[in-house]
Amino acid sequence: MTSVKQSLFRHPAVLGAGVAALIALLGSNIVAFVGGMQAPWLLGTVIIADMLVIGAGILVAAREVLVADQRTEATQARLSAIVDSAMDAIITVDEEQNIVLFNRAAERLFRCARDQALGGSLERFIPERFRAAHRAHIQHFSRTGVSSRRMGDVTTLWALRTDGEEFPIEASISQAAEGGRRLFTVILRDVTLRKQAEVDAERLRGALDAAQARLAAIVDSAMDAVITVDEQQNIVLFNRAAELLFRLRRDQVIGTPLDRLLPPRFRTGHRAHVDRFGRTGVTSRKMGDVTTLWALRADGEEFPIEASISQAAEGGRRYFTVILRDITLRKQAEDALRESQRELRELSARVLEAREEEKTLIARELHDELGQLLTALKMDLAWLRERMSSDGETADKLAEMGSMLDQTVSATRRISADLRPLMLDDLGLADAANWLVDDFARRSGIHCELKLEGDGPLTEAPKPVATAVYRALQESLTNIARHSGARQAWIVLNGGDEAIEMQVEDDGRGIAPEEIGKARSLGLKGMRERIHYLGGSFEIARAPRGGTRLRLSVPLDRTVPA
Repeated sequence: MTSVKQSLFRHPAVLGAGVAALIALLGSNIVAFVGGMQAPWLLGTVIIADMLVIGAGILVAAREVLVADQRTEATQARLSAIVDSAMDAIITVDEEQNIVLFNRAAERLFRCARDQALGGSLERFIPERFRAAHRAHIQHFSRTGVSSRRMGDVTTLWALRTDGEEFPIEASISQAAEGGRRLFTVILRDVTLRKQAEVDAERLRGALDAAQARLAAIVDSAMDAVITVDEQQNIVLFNRAAELLFRLRRDQVIGTPLDRLLPPRFRTGHRAHVDRFGRTGVTSRKMGDVTTLWALRADGEEFPIEASISQAAEGGRRYFTVILRDITLRKQAEDALRESQRELRELSARVLEAREEEKTLIARELHDELGQLLTALKMDLAWLRERMSSDGETADKLAEMGSMLDQTVSATRRISADLRPLMLDDLGLADAANWLVDDFARRSGIHCELKLEGDGPLTEAPKPVATAVYRALQESLTNIARHSGARQAWIVLNGGDEAIEMQVEDDGRGIAPEEIGKARSLGLKGMRERIHYLGGSFEIARAPRGGTRLRLSVPLDRTVPA
């Protein structure tokens, strides 16, 4: 069945024709009533036409009522479907607060079937201690004439499930009149999770406030200065240790640039360093990662510091926190220790030089004085042998004396060479090294290969440099003979334009790392100190062949390190 509103009756042409027909019918009625007695047939016709029009009107009206009923039913069905599919519980009660509507969400919320709830009192879903207040609230709401109240207009309410469990809800209420009576509709939402979240959030806020208070107390009681700056490097945190360190009050520095605490010559570099640190994404750098920095006190005094830096994001902004430590005393101790080490190294070098000079003097005395005396004694013994009788006992004694004299001469030469080979001073480092390696190979039985490169610098090397390299070679060969168990050794001596380099390698057991630093390794320590004093480098490690490899380099200009 179609409504007039949806038919062709609403077309302008049809409406115009209908209006014209009504006017014609009205005119016919007037004519018929005026002259009806003279023309009865006309009056009867008009009456019949009126009855037809009235009947058609009644049919159209009846059809409109039926269409309206169908629409009302469809609307109610759609409304019921919407209410039943709503995620929030919807309950409608009458003036006696008896339930007339109870949707599916309400069934789930209160754990009660719809047929068990309809017709019952709403109070069964309200905790007993709230029922009187709820009735008074509904009555007051009814008298005010307000049509609705939204969720959040009142404080959190409490509801009661059928199993006796109470739970918090948020509700909105509205009222409407229907059939001469008023109905109240309540939309309910379970806020248990939200209330729990609020409680947890409040607890976390309390814990966070307590943690922040503890952190602030820790930062303020720290022995190191703690300073936090923002991205513009303005100070936002300045603890008590920082006040003592920089001799400034906290209220004097908060909000001011960090540059005021840096010497002017370091400010540009510091800003670039912090910017670069922020771009790297690294969260922290520990103390000792960079060289010693310098800071500036309020009275203009500069002092050395050690610092660690970290960055963190808060509210979309980055903050940089620096922990500072005044290392003035440590720096002074380090400088004093470094100076003491320099003096000790210089003293050790002077002692070694004096020792070498003494060895040279003794070697020359043995070679010149004692050697000449032994040579003269040998000549006298030969003269005596020629003039003595040649009986067996005397000849044997003279031969024995000659043999002992030869041994004494050899021992004197060996001792003199061990003390200080004269060829090192007379012929240079190359010949002295060649003689030392040959003598070592002959006495130890270890096959040695010596490779000499750059004869000029080796021959003309300054005396301290030549002595240091020679003693290092001598000590290395001695260690090979005593400890390595090697069968072969390789020596490379290279004289360059700027330095003399030497490498000694064997195929023995090799030296363990813990043996290098032993207190008894005086030979290695003396060798290292001698090379370092001359500004050279010294390295000892395991060789690829399995033994020990020693490398050293000594500059020819004898640069002494500070």
